[in-house]
Amino acid sequence: MTESTHNPGQPANDTVRNADDAELAKFADLAHKWWDMESEFKPLHEINPLRLGFIDGHAGLDGKTVLDVGCGGGILAEAMARSGATVTGLDLAEKSLKVARLHGLESGIKVDYRCLPVEQLAESMPTAFDVVTCMEMLEHVPEPSSVVAAVSRLVKPGGWVFFSTIARNPKAYLQAVVGAEYVLGLLPRGTHDYAKFLKPSELARMARNNGLDLVELKGMGYDLIAKSYHLNDDASVNYLLACRKAAA
Repeated sequence: MTESTHNPGQPANDTVRNADDAELAKFADLAHKWWDMESEFKPLHEINPLRLGFIDGHAGLDGKTVLDVGCGGGILAEAMARSGATVTGLDLAEKSLKVARLHGLESGIKVDYRCLPVEQLAESMPTAFDVVTCMEMLEHVPEPSSVVAAVSRLVKPGGWVFFSTIARNPKAYLQAVVGAEYVLGLLPRGTHDYAKFLKPSELARMARNNGLDLVELKGMGYDLIAKSYHLNDDASVNYLLACRKAAA
């Protein structure tokens, strides 16, 4: 990554962005639907209580400074702010951030939204956050290891980092791509690129290589009968990873 001279809060140029323009375009086209509970983002609304509970159960959000990397329209960011955290939301999709800011005005929930790469923020604000979350984002970037490294720099010693993404194996392909996108229609077709999925062992290794200790790994399943999501011990498809940075 090259050094950037952009002002904080402004989009960086393409030479510093760990981003796929095609991926950003997908979310830009859907940006106006972020808070439509019956839209393509319905699954994110349905899993949000699980994500929030997992994070709060480990880190205790009340009174903490939190960074949400890949915040999109602010679904998780607002929930964490509502739980008492001071939240900064980071994303490269400006249209999504405009929706997030507008919804924050409507809801009265304050989140500081910024449009810049996480690597750039890590240069200017190392060890600034008690908690960093990076949910449903790593499978959409060209270099996930770069994001993990930046996240580790941003969290304080003793702080918490949370990831969620999709495992790479035939079962995950059948459920997360074929099933969710083509059979059940839970997600728009083309949402995911199977080649970008990460095995839990791969993500855990990236975390360890950047000074983050694995605390808990949980799977997230979908009950076809109840039409609801739940946490379990099967991390073969969707999973969450809780990590902690060693204290100074």
